[in-house]
Amino acid sequence: MIPTASPSPAHVSHKTQDKQLSAITLEGVLQKRQLEQALNAKEFAVLAGISYTTARDWFRIPDFPVFRGVVFWQDFADWRIRQNRSRCESVMQKKSAGGEAAAKILSSGLPPRAARLLMEA
Repeated sequence: MIPTASPSPAHVSHKTQDKQLSAITLEGVLQKRQLEQALNAKEFAVLAGISYTTARDWFRIPDFPVFRGVVFWQDFADWRIRQNRSRCESVMQKKSAGGEAAAKILSSGLPPRAARLLMEA
């Protein structure tokens, strides 16, 4: 019997263990994102690293950028940035004692996570 070689890591298909997502491969979804194609809820769940149930819940959020059951990854990324900015602004308002410093941090153009970390320091 001749031993068979295992596939190289570049050819291994990454699949989720969620039964709803078992037919969706990360490689296929990454390619769709790279080509700027719309993603359905299952594809979005795989790419975002969330469950299908969570993806469906997000698709029902009133301001979530879904259109006829699909979302473009860049629209989702922009939406998350707006959500995080909103949270940063509310944190800034709550910490009015250091309001000027927080306002400078938020208006500095830093990514939301970096701005939040600086405000908490």
